[in-house]
Amino acid sequence: MQRRPPFLIGLIIIGLILAFGGVRQWTSAPVGPPARTGDVITGRARVVDGDSLEVSGHRIRLFGVDAPESRQDCRDAQGRSYACGREARDSLAAAIGGQSVSCTPVGQSYDRDVSVCTANGRDLSEAMVRTGHALELRQHSRGRYSDAEREARNARRGLWAGDFERPSQWRQQHPR
Repeated sequence: MQRRPPFLIGLIIIGLILAFGGVRQWTSAPVGPPARTGDVITGRARVVDGDSLEVSGHRIRLFGVDAPESRQDCRDAQGRSYACGREARDSLAAAIGGQSVSCTPVGQSYDRDVSVCTANGRDLSEAMVRTGHALELRQHSRGRYSDAEREARNARRGLWAGDFERPSQWRQQHPR
């Protein structure tokens, strides 16, 4: 019987782990099963980025909005580059203000619950759009946040103060 080199055995093991999805258990925090639509998820939130949270073991994407990705940069009114993705994340954390968050799932997107979330009675999606740190996804929200986006755009708040690439376009050009 031919003996395989140790590095080849390691590659085979890594391939098996990847094939069966075991790496996810090692690289991410434990996440509960998807919530049923309408079930309320409450608790302290860990902000992942400008439109994603983790609450009580559930990964949650805010309903009806798209915020810049964590690594995304934009241009301010003077044309200078700034970390708009980090600014969006910080804006969501400020909107939550350390309060408990309540999220009502309305669907699924990949491994996350898409939810309408509130903190202190305030719709977090609307707060993000109103401050200009997220864009409304009209195809999903059906215009629910259109007034907030128009107000942010007219007041040149957040992203609207300078130039930016839509988060969906940025993701296409910067795949993980």
